[in-house]
Order: sequence, then structure tokens, then C-alpha cells
Amino acid sequence: MTSQDWFNKDFYATLGVSREADDTAIKKAYRKLARQLHPDAKPGDTKAEARFKEVGEAYAVLSDPEQRRQYDAIRAMGGGARFSAGGAGFEDAFAGMFRGGRRTGRGGVEDMLGNLFGGGYSMGPIPGSDIAAAVEVSFRQAAEGATVTLDVGGRNVATRLPVGVRDGQRIRVRGKGQASRNGGPAGDLVLTVHVSEHPVFKADGTNLRVRLPVSFAEATLGAEVEVPTLDGNRVKVKIPAGTSSGTTLRVKGRGLQAKSGTGDLLATVEVRVPSKLSPKAREALGALADETADSTIRADLYKAASQ
Repeated sequence: MTSQDWFNKDFYATLGVSREADDTAIKKAYRKLARQLHPDAKPGDTKAEARFKEVGEAYAVLSDPEQRRQYDAIRAMGGGARFSAGGAGFEDAFAGMFRGGRRTGRGGVEDMLGNLFGGGYSMGPIPGSDIAAAVEVSFRQAAEGATVTLDVGGRNVATRLPVGVRDGQRIRVRGKGQASRNGGPAGDLVLTVHVSEHPVFKADGTNLRVRLPVSFAEATLGAEVEVPTLDGNRVKVKIPAGTSSGTTLRVKGRGLQAKSGTGDLLATVEVRVPSKLSPKAREALGALADETADSTIRADLYKAASQ
């Protein structure tokens, strides 16, 4: 993306947020629009697809503090006017100023003026600008790694996401950004990854967390139950007798894979109480209540409350 593109595009308006919006508001607005406009939600809708790309482009810039600072600075300099002098473009001058937050070549005011006004200064080959983009992938794709293809300036660019990529992680794809205008190297594609939530699993570093419902009888008497894993299989875990809600059971080596190793599956027990009881079950439960009437189950609560 060039500096002129930033002049002409209001990323704040694209996301429907104010210029003072914080990171949380920007991320919330992006996720809402991404869900509404995602090609899976609107198959065949070319307008929604184009809007989805615009939203991703806006989020990729505004969610990056450095790119947002550069964008705000460029937009503040006067809007969509195009400047050209001495055969050099506005974009070339500002590529030197903002390329990765540093000046390119010899740098300095002389280089900028030489590009703007055709002076006797030379910067040499100027690298192409970086292009910011965003992509949304499923939780499973992020966990297992996936190849994604994006339309970048009319070009299809495919890149492989690393196994265990995190929500909000930025990946730099070398040489897939804007082409240089005078023989320099191409810029990079800076890809922000958004990972959709999974209905069952949550990532905790390389560990996977899952809530495991168990019956009152299973928690009280102990049992062996099956827990789902991300690969589609199930693994058996032992519920010790007297297990309370909130107890976390660990299954080694069934979490996310990473270079540092494979994490664990952490199953948090949730004791489910039946909403309806048969007369026989109610009678049995009443007998249990009588047998445990002298229990000090709330003793710690009362003691702590009196402190």
C-alpha cells in the first residue's frame, strides 16, 4: 500500500470507529464486521467480499501502533492531493520517511527534497512499501497450521501459517508487498491473523482447555469418562471420587503442537445437577441428605467470613 492510498482511505470510517478509539474498540468493531461480511457467511456476494477485504486492510493498519501512527501523520498532512515534481512521486518521498519507521538510503531532508523537486540528490533504489492485510482462520486451522491465499493488489499470494498461530499475531511475508518503482527490492506483506473462537476448546499457551460436564453421581462416586480432543478423537480420564466443580484434570501431550513441544489437555470439571428427578431418585437423594446432614461443607466459608 502506498502513502497516496492512505491519503485516500479513511480506515476509521471503514471500521465505524472514531479517531480516538482505543485498541479494544477497534478490535471489537473489526470482529463484528468480519463475522457479518465473511465469505462463508455471504457466499457469492462480491460486494460483501470486497467490503470484507477493506475491513481487513483497515484493521491491519489501525491495530498496529507504528502503522497507525504513520497513517495518522500522513492523513493529517492534507488529504488526497497528489504531488509530483521532477518525475518523482509523493509515495517515493514518503517511502523514505516511513519505511519501517526509519529513513531509507542516506536519509534526511535532502533525500526527500531531491525526490519532490528534482534536485541533485540521489537516494538510490527505494524499497517498495509494505502492504498490511488481515486474514481470519478457524481455531482448528490456527492449531494445525494452514495455507491461506489472499488477493494483494490484484495478485494471489499464498502463505503458510505456522502451527499454533495466535489471535492477533502478525506474520511478515518477505517480498510480497508493493513493488519498487526504481529497481529496489519489493516490500513485505504484513499479515494480521484473526483466529475464530471454538465452541469447545480454548487455547492457553500450548495447552488446550475444555469444560467437562459430569453428573452428581460421577463426581461423588468417581468414574471414568471420555473427553474430546482437537484431532476428533476422545481420551478417557478418571474422575476421582468426591471431585468438586472447578477441579482441573490434566491429560499429558494432547494439547497444541509447537516448536517448544506439545501442550496438555486441561479438562475442568463441571458438576451438573439434574433438573428433574423420578420419585425413586428423589427418595434416594433424600436418604443421602439425611446421612450427610451433619456435614461441615460450609465450615470454611463461615470461618473466612468471620475474619
